[in-house]
Amino acid sequence: MPLTLFGCYHECMMPRLQRELAHRQAQRISVPGRIPSAVLIPIFQNGPDYFVVFTERTHRVSTHKGQISFPGGSVDASDPSLLDTALRECEEEIGVARDQVTILGQLDDCLTYVSHYIITPFVGMIPWPHSYTMSERETASIIEAPVSQLLDRRCLSEGSEIVDDKILPAYFYAHGGKVIWGATARILKQFLEIWQAVAAGVEPGRSA
Repeated sequence: MPLTLFGCYHECMMPRLQRELAHRQAQRISVPGRIPSAVLIPIFQNGPDYFVVFTERTHRVSTHKGQISFPGGSVDASDPSLLDTALRECEEEIGVARDQVTILGQLDDCLTYVSHYIITPFVGMIPWPHSYTMSERETASIIEAPVSQLLDRRCLSEGSEIVDDKILPAYFYAHGGKVIWGATARILKQFLEIWQAVAAGVEPGRSA
């Protein structure tokens, strides 16, 4: 049954999303020579609205300079798991400690087309209000985007790009004068499709 009641939507959304992410089998990618990495998709609730947290990268970092991304990075030798990588990077980049994150689940792995990373995304709830502490080297700014705005088709543009002689889809989300593109946009699109299906009370990938 679709979640049409205002109160039920906001009370039920997180446990339903967590159940859906636990139920689905995240697709893993293994490609020799690729760099394993992980990101956290931090979401929080403020009143009736849910928000996704992004970072704008500085031009001091080695890759993806100035791009909009999720907190994350490559695996460190001290990380016990990819989840630990995502949580460590989140704390380093925006100051959200791992014990403040409630992990809801994992999305499919995603490849970067140019920088040769394999990204494993995790979804986590963070508290609100929260005081961020940005990394001066890595984080230029923090962007909090309402899920409702990201779901608005007017903020999404679709195109294509050629990688290794293959035509691949490309997505561009416009928000607050910034453009979310590349691997971050592909991860975001998957997250929003799952979110939308859970909110509608249908299995992702199927019509209501």
